[in-house]
Amino acid sequence: MDEFEMSDLGLMHYFLGIEVVQSDDGIFISQKKYIGEILDRFQMRDCNPVNTPTELGLKLHKDPTGKKVDSTLYKQVVGSLMYLTATRPDIMYSVSLNSRYMENPTEMHLSAAKRILRYLQGTRDFGIFYKKNEKSKLLGYTDSNYAGDQDDRKSTTGYASMFGSGAISWSAKKQPIVTLSSTKAEFVAATASIQLSKNPVLHGRSKHIDVKFYFLRDLSNNETIELIYCKSEDQVADIFTKALKMESFMKLRRLLGVYTIKDVN
Repeated sequence: MDEFEMSDLGLMHYFLGIEVVQSDDGIFISQKKYIGEILDRFQMRDCNPVNTPTELGLKLHKDPTGKKVDSTLYKQVVGSLMYLTATRPDIMYSVSLNSRYMENPTEMHLSAAKRILRYLQGTRDFGIFYKKNEKSKLLGYTDSNYAGDQDDRKSTTGYASMFGSGAISWSAKKQPIVTLSSTKAEFVAATASIQLSKNPVLHGRSKHIDVKFYFLRDLSNNETIELIYCKSEDQVADIFTKALKMESFMKLRRLLGVYTIKDVN
């Protein structure tokens, strides 16, 4: 202020569609207003809500014989949802899955995209809460769904980085290569291959795995990172690799730090 003409606007409340609530307990970020806008935009304001963004057992795939839909509309829906993943990691997998079919979408794909909107209808108040004075330990969760893609049998990798009470970065994406075993898929995803990364005896059986992934073993030996096995029920990254049962989905959503402001209070 001594050098430039500027005003103190106080605590940040709204920035690029992200709403911020700061209190003595911590910081809560959400995109409630933005959700309302996209529901209006795609005529889903009065749709019936659902409890999960992806139907359990849904197998999306290329659908050359299915009825075509407006690709521009589909791209607009998926693109709008992509921006929403900035504060809603709970829809990351669903949005990533739907984004694979933007070139030639059919009714099956549009229905799956609209289900995400129906999920948001019932969870528009949700966001991420970063609790004050929470232990600031950096934890990373990573998992893969072996050969889960119905079209090319590539695996899906998911990860979440947690700092304190909430996720600070996350991703769900299809792996760039076709893996020939679940061990390789997990190794590419940097998870349940802990035994492989620590035990050089196994390396003779795994020469087919690309050398670039062996940096994990060096990091582990140097104690830069500590690799720990995580049970499936506590594996936060599982929410980024496949559709889950409602109970499991809700548990992992909480572990990510995704709540409503009422839950926080």
